Amino acid sequence: MSSQSPIPWFDDFLGVAYRYFDLRMNIVPLFSDRKEAVNLWHDVIHWWVDPTIKARFVEIGDQYWFVLGAETKKPDSNISFYKTLAKSENYERFKKGHGGEAYLRLGMYSRKSKTDVKDDAICDCGHAKEDHDDAKDNDECFYEDCKCRKFESFQVTLLKKKKTITDIAFLSEDEVKDDPLAWNCLYVNKLNKK
Repeated sequence: MSSQSPIPWFDDFLGVAYRYFDLRMNIVPLFSDRKEAVNLWHDVIHWWVDPTIKARFVEIGDQYWFVLGAETKKPDSNISFYKTLAKSENYERFKKGHGGEAYLRLGMYSRKSKTDVKDDAICDCGHAKEDHDDAKDNDECFYEDCKCRKFESFQVTLLKKKKTITDIAFLSEDEVKDDPLAWNCLYVNKLNKK
């Protein structure tokens, strides 16, 4: 967390996932540890007032700054979130389709081996579990043009609790000065990275 700001900034999470199959699209900060995600929800996000939650996406080249904050009923324990991420297809899909609102949920991201997944799982190489060798010490891909030597996949599990975000903005770096949350985040955290 950064201490040079009146807003405590938190970036100790893995990244952000976007989910499309609810009434609203979902913004999902990802954690490797379920207990950490549950505690953050209970101690911080639970106390956020929904109409005050702000999500900002500051685009700088091929990257964007994810910035999230809100007013709270417990100001002593409030923090705001940020992360610098690479633009992706999922990010672009969210940007085009969010419709001005989204659900905020927290999620857990975990790596899975061949023995940990169901038969319909897809490897990071893009091929199905059945397209990999069944040998105990060798589960390389059968496709000749694939360089995959070990089946690996991932799983995202979402917490059930959610908040509604209706203040979503996509900004260029030049527009940040007009947005207090994004300005504070970039001013404090971009300076600290130099």
